[in-house]
Amino acid sequence: MSSTRGAAASIAPPAPGRPDQPRGGRFGSLAGWAQRHRWAALLIWVAVLAAVTLGSGAAGSAYKNNFALPGTDSQAATDLFTKHGSAQAGDSVDIVLKDSRGIDGAGRKAAVEKMLAEVKGLPGVADVRSPYTDTSAVSEDGTIGYATVTLDGKAEAVPKEDVTAIIDTAKSAETDGLQIELGGDAVRGAEEKGSPTAELAGILAAVVILGLLFGSVVAAAVPLITALFAVGAATGLIVLASHVFTVADFTPPITMLVGLGVGVDYALLIFYRYRHELTDGADPAEAGRRALDAAGRTVFFAGCTVIIALLGLVALGLGSLQGVALALALTVLTTMAASLVLLPALLALFGKRIQRHVLRHAAKATAKGKVEGRRWRALAAAVQRRPLPSLLVAVLALLALSAPALGMRLGFADAGNDPRTTTSRQAYDLLAEGFGPGFNGPLIVLVQGDEAAGQGVRSELAEAEGVAMVSPAMPSGDGTLSTVIVYPKTAPQDEGTTDLVHHLRDEVAPGLERDTGAEILVGGSTAASQDFADTVSQRLPLFVAVVVGMSSLLLMLVFRSVWIPVKAALLNLLSISAALGAMTLVFQYGWFGVQQGPIEAFLPVLIFAIVFGLSMDYEVFLVSRIHEEWERTKDHSLAVREGLATTGKVITAAGAIMIVVFGAFMLSPDRMLQQFGLGLAVAILVDALVIRCLIVPAAMQLLGKWAWWLPGPLARRLPKVALERPANS
Repeated sequence: MSSTRGAAASIAPPAPGRPDQPRGGRFGSLAGWAQRHRWAALLIWVAVLAAVTLGSGAAGSAYKNNFALPGTDSQAATDLFTKHGSAQAGDSVDIVLKDSRGIDGAGRKAAVEKMLAEVKGLPGVADVRSPYTDTSAVSEDGTIGYATVTLDGKAEAVPKEDVTAIIDTAKSAETDGLQIELGGDAVRGAEEKGSPTAELAGILAAVVILGLLFGSVVAAAVPLITALFAVGAATGLIVLASHVFTVADFTPPITMLVGLGVGVDYALLIFYRYRHELTDGADPAEAGRRALDAAGRTVFFAGCTVIIALLGLVALGLGSLQGVALALALTVLTTMAASLVLLPALLALFGKRIQRHVLRHAAKATAKGKVEGRRWRALAAAVQRRPLPSLLVAVLALLALSAPALGMRLGFADAGNDPRTTTSRQAYDLLAEGFGPGFNGPLIVLVQGDEAAGQGVRSELAEAEGVAMVSPAMPSGDGTLSTVIVYPKTAPQDEGTTDLVHHLRDEVAPGLERDTGAEILVGGSTAASQDFADTVSQRLPLFVAVVVGMSSLLLMLVFRSVWIPVKAALLNLLSISAALGAMTLVFQYGWFGVQQGPIEAFLPVLIFAIVFGLSMDYEVFLVSRIHEEWERTKDHSLAVREGLATTGKVITAAGAIMIVVFGAFMLSPDRMLQQFGLGLAVAILVDALVIRCLIVPAAMQLLGKWAWWLPGPLARRLPKVALERPANS
């Protein structure tokens, strides 16, 4: 039954033919169980939350970053370093010194050498090279120098407490005239990431929007409580999972805010249907069963779509990104379970209070002559009068926003993007000042041959275009390898450095291998970052095809239509491309004063997986209501209007919550989280407002009854999957 009759029925007895019995659906039956055993359901969730919280607290986290890519030059170089005992097998920390009077004064030198001796004795340190024994480690004017601390493993494998000890020991030697800063990936990973401002801002924003939407503290609290229970349980489970899977250390804030947004979103879709059932005359128990039997199916389908998209990331084989995908899939699964079990129990506990508020609000609206959904119905009618112009204008606008994504450059932010107050950023700036911008992103060239081959390669590399300087060839412990450090003329994240990596590999190395007979590999963290970006670009088309194909098949099963899944796939891709275009404009081209740089290499696939699944929430919620009205009236234009009228408000509210929750990422000092938040917020904004409220009604009007067309042979072979049960059945 549509919402136009909802207010009138708000104080009427239950309609004939709608007995106060479960309708037999599995989700309705699940809701009935949760209602009958409301305290047991609540206690189960409390027990689960307490158990995983205590368990994760006792076990501690085991987050670790792993961007290894077997088969790439950088990974092959790392493996050979380790095998042959090269000093470059472990990552390094730079202790950068600056003194305007020179760093080699008698007092300065003694204090620094004492500090370096203490650092050499710390856990996790393999070797320390002093600037006083290596003249190349001191700037020409003698005011800036650096000591190289070689770690006994890769940065992500060295415990943070060991890196913190190095930082504290080095900084203890600072004096009024001597500035000491530390740089390197290990230092960046050990620095404090700031307070949970983004999470708190997201929760506060969700409370405000829910309060404005429902006008009741209890009604607003129910979806939020559901989401918080789910996020709390998921966070503890992810900490435990980090002991089994490789989960990156940047995963917790991402999963927390995604879980909060998705959890509120799912609970809101069900709660809004529950509210409509109350205004249609159902008592709280029956309203809960009907809401779960209808909107609960939508949530289940949408959640499964998100999980499928996220698990598709596992197949990409991109190191830590697999752990992030598994953590997010676990978060979505937990939020979905909370919406289907905990939410109906809460509705049973507060049902009478919510019912009184809903009916009182509906009666006031009726007395004032207000008709719920009137504005959305008018918007749908306006779009239906001119569907083709509405469709073209909206699509062209989104294509224009998407265009910058065609020039997106993938990579990784470096210390030059860190806040200026961090020691890693200050060390980065000092090294660039003293030795040039490319000094912060050296390339490690491995020569697998004798010492003469290493020296020959070193001489040729010094003449290569884009190279500022090279180090002497350094032999490995067993003498079978030589390592040459190449310093580019450009900063690590500049496009010129990317071009240099490809130039050395594709043009310089093949000729040198022919001349010397040695095998040459270009590695190091800068080259590894480029390998990761290139791998993402190569595997992205297959990933998109698999996710879109599986999601389209699910939509075809649900709506028994060919055109509905085609439309959904194209529009979801359009919202994602618009989000990537906005990210490119802001972070790559520096709009709004943001420092220019590449887009984090793994974000496009991560955003695609999340947004494609979340977009299905609104697609299924809107189209299922249109389909419900179509099945009831067989009037396609009416079905489109009523579908938007009954879902427009909740889609907008759910989208607003997601936007502010994801937008809260922008408050983080971490550039990666800022990019992630902007991309998700723009995608949801475009999807909830432009696509669901303009493009979908226009496209459905143009398709007419053909929207529900399915070829006969295909219809006979596809199994029937019911999503929405008619509200008046």
